[in-house]
Amino acid sequence: MARYTGPKRRLSRREGIPLFAKDTKALERKGAVPPGQHGAKMRRRLSEYGLQLREKQKMKRIYGILERQFGRYFKQASKIKGSTGLALLELLETRLDNVVYRLGFSKSRAEARQLVSHGHIKLDGKKVTIPSLNVREGQTIALFSRLSDNTQVKKSLEDSQTLPGWLERKATVGKVLRYPQREEMEQSIDEQLIVEYYSR
Repeated sequence: MARYTGPKRRLSRREGIPLFAKDTKALERKGAVPPGQHGAKMRRRLSEYGLQLREKQKMKRIYGILERQFGRYFKQASKIKGSTGLALLELLETRLDNVVYRLGFSKSRAEARQLVSHGHIKLDGKKVTIPSLNVREGQTIALFSRLSDNTQVKKSLEDSQTLPGWLERKATVGKVLRYPQREEMEQSIDEQLIVEYYSR
């Protein structure tokens, strides 16, 4: 199972937004200066292609996906009727690891991915270990009871913000009520730029 294991804060600095939970303070301290030796000097205006590329990279990094898998998601989204950009966002939002994160079982998508791959999550009562699995309308997602006393999970559940309208949660059991609307998905992404990038 491939995933990015390099330094994470530099990714946030490259995109100019906190991609990971702990990066907010670091970005405030250093500003949105790109990483690297010449980061502070690199203030060139981005071309149209550059803007599209940055948006694609940002989306990949937010959801923790590598290049080849992201390309497959785009190909899948382009076969769905309607807006390709919205279909792509919906596919990524309904990934099991993202749903676990949105339900407040974890503080980050990386932590949610670990919960799934280590076998701590049940989907419709069955243990699953595939973070990229797409969750459908009406399915239930639950933590194994052995994890209900876990300090980290307890803290995540206490600190979790208001749930998006397409999900509901009672204790350590969540349910997908419907598919998400655009305003309930990631707001920092302009999906049209990604469609333009792949349409070159």
